[in-house]
This record gives sequence, C-alpha cells and structure tokens, in this order.
Amino acid sequence: MRRITKPVFVGPVKVGGDAQISVQSMTKTDTRDIKATINEIKALEEVGCEIVRCAVPDMEAAIALKKIRSSIKIPLVADIHFHHELAIQSLKSGIDCLRLNPGNIRDEEKVKDVVKLAKEMSVPIRIGVNFGSLPPVGAIGKTRGLNRHDDGVNLLTKGNPSTSDYTVVDHMVATGLWEIDLLEDLDFDLIKISLKAFDIDTTVESYRRMSKLIPYPFHLGITEAGTSKSGSIRSAIGLGILLYEGIGDTIRVSLSDDSTEEVISGLEILKSLELRKEGAVLVACPSCGRADVDVRDLANKVDLLLKDTKTHLKVAVMGCEVNGPGEAKDADIGIAAGVGKAIIFRRGKKSKVVEEAQMLEELMSEIRQVEKEISNLEKDPIT
Repeated sequence: MRRITKPVFVGPVKVGGDAQISVQSMTKTDTRDIKATINEIKALEEVGCEIVRCAVPDMEAAIALKKIRSSIKIPLVADIHFHHELAIQSLKSGIDCLRLNPGNIRDEEKVKDVVKLAKEMSVPIRIGVNFGSLPPVGAIGKTRGLNRHDDGVNLLTKGNPSTSDYTVVDHMVATGLWEIDLLEDLDFDLIKISLKAFDIDTTVESYRRMSKLIPYPFHLGITEAGTSKSGSIRSAIGLGILLYEGIGDTIRVSLSDDSTEEVISGLEILKSLELRKEGAVLVACPSCGRADVDVRDLANKVDLLLKDTKTHLKVAVMGCEVNGPGEAKDADIGIAAGVGKAIIFRRGKKSKVVEEAQMLEELMSEIRQVEKEISNLEKDPIT
C-alpha cells in the first residue's frame, strides 16, 4: 500500500496524496543561457518530463527564470543554495517550487522573508538533504566557522547497521527534521523533502525512517548515480525498493548523461512496477542458440517504433518455441518467431501467421489496430 502523504501542487502538478508518481529532471545548461535552457526543457517535455529544475547560481540566472518559465509547459523549480535574495527573485520570476534548505541561509529574518513570499504565492519548498552537503556531526544548524572538510560525516557508519552507533541515516533524518521544523515554526507546510545519498542502503533506510515521522511527500533519488547505464541500474534498485514499499511521490534519476535519459529511465522504472500505465512495455527474449530469427534486431526495431506510443500496451517479441508462445499469448500483442514464419497473437489468441520478411510490418500493423480499438473504447466505453 502506498504511503499516504499531504499533497502539494507544483504548478498544476499534484505531488503526494493520491496523485500519480511524477518524473522530474534537472537542466544541464547554464540557466543564464535562456535559449539553450528553453530548448533543453522542450526536449524534456517531448519525452514525458513533468517537472524540471534549474540551478540558480546568481541574480542573472534568477531573473532569466521569468522568460524560461513563460516559454515552457511544465512546472519550473528553482534550485537555490545559501542566498535568500536569489530565492526571492526566483519567486518573483514566477517559478512553481523552490528547492531550498532554509538552514543554509543561516539568518532567521531572511528565512522569514523567503517563506512569507512563498506562502503568499502558494509555492512549495523542497528540502533537499544530501549526503554530500550534510552539516557537521553534532552541529546541525551551527555551521558558521566550521570546516566542511572536517565535519565528521565521513566517519559515520553508513546503511542500517545493527549497532547503537550514531549513523549517517541518523544524521540525515535529524537534519531533515531540523529543516522541517524551521518551516513549520513559520506556519509553512507546503513541504516536500528528499534524503539522497550515492549509497543505496543509506538512501533507502533514510526514507524508510523518515516515512514514519512526517506527513510530507517524498522526492526520491539516488544522488550522483553515475552514467546512463550504471546510474540507471543503481537508481532502479534504490528507487525500486522504496516504490515497491509504497514510499515516494515524485522521482528523479540523476545521470551524467543527456537529461532526457533521466526521464526515460524514470518512466521505465515506474512502468516496470506498474505504477504508470501509459506507453508500451516491451517483453523480449534475450535470444540464445535456439532462436530461429535475429531477435535482438527485431526487438530493437520494435522498441524504437514504440517510443511514441501513448497507449498502455504489453508487446512481446519472442524467438523460439520454448517460452515464445506462452509469453506472446500473455501480451496484448505478441510475436513468436519460427523458421521462416512467425505467429502473431492478440490478447492470447492467434491472429495470423506471417512470413519472416513481413514480421516487423505485420506486427506494427496489429499494434496500431489494437491502439485504435482501445482509443475507440475509451471514447465510447458502452459499445
């Protein structure tokens, strides 16, 4: 069962409560390069991104957000560190959410100014607790004059050890609760929170622990996850564990790659857990010496052709008689290939036998026909 949370709205996107789990990304362009940033966000919109975040390193970037926001369709989050005036200007530029740790501002009156304006504009604040920027051990909220390179954090035990030692998880949760208290003391509750680390055990246990203590929605992520392949795998494991346990309301897969890859990976994680039922899901055998056709080539071609499919379909591409017929019959559309011929199934029933040379064309024709039937049914469910 999914954890029940107090929802917030990031622009028109509901996060938490009964809302579907949304997929986010962050731009990799210099925010001050308005044209490049807008182009990147439009590419993200094309692949299904629902919320986007931009770094705000200075006032020029904060001012640039106004033109960026007016040129895109999805909600915009301003990523702020330390400088309250950048948060104020970002709000005036029309952003939909702040990613801001109020404790980093270090001045109560400046925090009040930011929170007051955010509350007036109904703009939520995401508290981002990251392993790489935790306060010194024993000094949460007392960071002035302390050396960040000698803060004791790296000496803490990671994960969820069976000891009574104070751990990184304890420190992350304590930091998050302190940041939340700062906002709640100002009568502000439009809050999201993230608790990210590169270490999966630490991340998972931090979210688990915090889920029992607060009502606010969670932004899930594994920070600095890595390149497209390794980072997607690491994120799928960490986020997958939490999502399977019902924890999480919005996600970002952080990759050292094109930002569109983050969205594609995030949507695949949700579809794999059947938390998002949109677009095609491809089931394809890995191929082996029994395969009578080039399954890899066929599957990759089908996968590419299915990228623009919005209808929720399960499509199976199988290469031999061992598992092929069973898997193909379990799909909305399936193909089980043999020597020179292939059988196409539709919802468990054999539809037709086709020649090998026409497999791809015939399979895609059947898929488009099923899409059309589903669309007609949704428009007129009675018939």
